[in-house]
Amino acid sequence: MSDAQGKNTNEESRAGGFFKGVKTEFKKIIWPDRYTVGKQLAAVLCVTVLTGILIALVDYVSRYLINFIVGLGA
Repeated sequence: MSDAQGKNTNEESRAGGFFKGVKTEFKKIIWPDRYTVGKQLAAVLCVTVLTGILIALVDYVSRYLINFIVGLGA
């Protein structure tokens, strides 16, 4: 047996061990129920909409102030 063949076998066993570990860890996951996912989705959507409104408000106010300042200089 050459070194190249031994190396490939070792890499294959490490990869197989990795995927076995992933499978074991996936079995430990406690998946949320439909109600919990719905509540979290609603929270994310609300925060996203509120953040968008806040950014739009800051953009509007800053644009107004910049135009006001530039208008004074002219």
